Amino acid sequence: MTAPLSALSSLQPPAMPSFGHRFDAARHWAASLALGFEARAGVTRLVRARHRGPLRVQRPFYPEGAEGACHVYLLHPPGGLVSGDALTISARVESGAQALLTTPAANKLYRADSHGVAWSQRTALSVEPGGLLEWLPQETIAFDGSRGEQVTQIDLAGDARCLGWEVLALGRPASRLPYVSGRIEQRFRLTRDGRPLWLERQPLDPAHPRFVGCWGQGGASVQATLWAVGLPDAADAIDAVRDALPASPRWAVTVRNGVLLLRYLGAERNEAWALCRQAWACLRPLLAGRPAQPPRIWFT
Repeated sequence: MTAPLSALSSLQPPAMPSFGHRFDAARHWAASLALGFEARAGVTRLVRARHRGPLRVQRPFYPEGAEGACHVYLLHPPGGLVSGDALTISARVESGAQALLTTPAANKLYRADSHGVAWSQRTALSVEPGGLLEWLPQETIAFDGSRGEQVTQIDLAGDARCLGWEVLALGRPASRLPYVSGRIEQRFRLTRDGRPLWLERQPLDPAHPRFVGCWGQGGASVQATLWAVGLPDAADAIDAVRDALPASPRWAVTVRNGVLLLRYLGAERNEAWALCRQAWACLRPLLAGRPAQPPRIWFT
């Protein structure tokens, strides 16, 4: 029997869920990955890999042998972040363990939707005494109009060691699509035993004078930062990097509070990537006592 019109008019559509894909200003889709590494019988094992949503890992690799670092590739099948995406990555390296984390391809930060909804990416890394973590993701490409926040938190305990980098390309100049709108905020926080060693906040806004000012971004479309903590002799490490890398006004290296920092500011993504890899090859033996072994995924 057909329901009366009065009854039908009283029916309300089901409430929109607070998660998943939406197409309004409340769009939100979360994904997370939590990794844990332990040293067992002299071999670093991936003992925990919990994921939610489209964020996971392949099996661990040991290209340096069983006693070397455990190489793990972080997989995000969508290949980039769109409005409403919220990625959370955490990794914990226990005492005596050595882990190297990287990605199979460049990360893409796509243009914001018509509501201007932002994306977010949060990374939390912790290393226990005697542990070593290398955080070596491939570059990030920000499309014009992208809006979001990247937060990286690194907590070291005791004599823990860490080396990592972030390579960011703004816009796609080769396609004549520069980064002329949008806003990206980057935040870095590195501590040892709870004591801050390096704190940084960087807003990237094409509408702000610092974006083109010689005292700020200077109109550069590519930037990179490499950090290394736990080097036995930071001064010698700086000399080694300066000798190994080609001289250029586009990069510089220094040490602050025991943190070696290498900065690049220019217009060539490949140049920034190559410099970071060269610096890693130079610093890795000093930090880990082993030569750099590039992950195989970089060559595919």
